[in-house]
Amino acid sequence: MKHYGYIGKGDDDFDVVKPLAQQMSGYPIGIMLLNVGYPIVPGNVANACTYDFPVRYARVRTVDSPRLHTKDPTIIDDLTAVGKELQEDGVRAIICACGYFGRWQKQLTERLNVPVYASSLTQIPMIKTGLKKGQKIGVLCAVTRTFDDELLSCCGVDDPSTLVVKSMEESPEFSAIPRDRNTMNSAKVRGEMVAAAKEMVAENPDIGAILLECSDMPPYAAAVQEAVNLPVYDFTTMIRWVESAVCRKPFYGYI
Repeated sequence: MKHYGYIGKGDDDFDVVKPLAQQMSGYPIGIMLLNVGYPIVPGNVANACTYDFPVRYARVRTVDSPRLHTKDPTIIDDLTAVGKELQEDGVRAIICACGYFGRWQKQLTERLNVPVYASSLTQIPMIKTGLKKGQKIGVLCAVTRTFDDELLSCCGVDDPSTLVVKSMEESPEFSAIPRDRNTMNSAKVRGEMVAAAKEMVAENPDIGAILLECSDMPPYAAAVQEAVNLPVYDFTTMIRWVESAVCRKPFYGYI
């Protein structure tokens, strides 16, 4: 029987059964990576220094940004194959490291046997629940050409009118990410992100929270929050939430 839980001191007096294909263990989160060529700095979903728990990475070698944005329906087969490899490695949940993978959210949950969160956009329904009636969610995204109602619907968003969406694609330094350049100045990207967030909030004072769609944006989340004084959600808020659910630990203390 698979042991789904925390093994602490004195808690190991039981028989452990190894799944036949599993050759490793201890990874709560598996992350499927887009095939990219730009720098991956701390805070990025694809940088292991971002986490204080183990993550298991698997690159979807056949899917790069140009192919992703064609909405090629056969991408689901590539994602499924890599997802099954992560399952064999014993991960408790799977994340896809690009917001636009959300287009295959519903299909992935049916094809895989662990919880799947294919996009940071899946947080939108929860974020919306905590806001006042009439408040909106400001979304900073990498590109807008495929940020459409279909993507949002697949991520559980039933009312796109509650969103204010701003693309970073044309920002000179951030453009290294959607255009896959291998050189990037992180401080300049931070400045562009902060400027975009401030402009978006100034133009839309009814924004009650910010969501950073792109898996490359979390390194700049703290700076964005300091600039706009609002809650800021991103891939890492989702990943930490999922990890806390699949790796529960007992509480100890005084009463």
